[in-house]
Amino acid sequence: MDRTVRTVEDVLALLDGLFTSQSGAGPSATGDGRDFWDRFYADRSRPVPFFAAKPDENLAAYLDQSLIAPARALDLGCGPGRNALYLAARGFEVDAVDLSPVAVAWSEDRAQEAGVDIRLLCGDAFALPDTELSGPYDLVVDSGRFHHLPPHRRVSYLTLLDRVLAHGGHLALTSFAAGEAGMGSELTDADLYRERELQGGLAYTPESLRWIFSDLAEVELRRMREEPPESALFGMPFLWTALFRRGTAASGDNGPFHVGA
Repeated sequence: MDRTVRTVEDVLALLDGLFTSQSGAGPSATGDGRDFWDRFYADRSRPVPFFAAKPDENLAAYLDQSLIAPARALDLGCGPGRNALYLAARGFEVDAVDLSPVAVAWSEDRAQEAGVDIRLLCGDAFALPDTELSGPYDLVVDSGRFHHLPPHRRVSYLTLLDRVLAHGGHLALTSFAAGEAGMGSELTDADLYRERELQGGLAYTPESLRWIFSDLAEVELRRMREEPPESALFGMPFLWTALFRRGTAASGDNGPFHVGA
């Protein structure tokens, strides 16, 4: 008989185990989940659109429109480092974290080739201690990590934001879009647990993103603009792009997140 659940983290870890290894989700996903992403990034020559060293078009637009400015940034699920490199080249002090050692090694190679300084961390962002994930950050960038989380890990995600995102700081999010010309699973949260499968990633509606991040102020939420292959930017219209801001302590708006744990 196994009676191991005592804390909220025990519950989250138990739920992690319901999903297959392709999700790469949650603090307990250091075994098969990490192996999945290592295999995914192993062949750098694969024709995967986001393998190219191009930043997200919305991230470049935020800078061009002065919606964000160079400061401390955290890239969650940095992959080969394309957004982290761009931010570092634009004057940001960048920490970048990924579960996959293969992805982190690729980011390191690219940073050396580009001559930019990025602090790279290998591990699960939810489990890294404050001594390694040393916020507060003025900008948190997530291009594709959030939609690979099972529903219960949204709790961990909001807790992490509460810990590391500065008051007045921004979350720049890119995730699968539900609906016409979108991508990802549109199963309900309950059905995902019945199926025990994330089906390659979860699709979101604008309303669901606004609800999940309702403790933040929406600056912009739109479909990502499509960029041609010759563009210096990455853009695919099956994705949402969103910029949210955490209120300043003085204003009293958008303060601590309410995540129930």
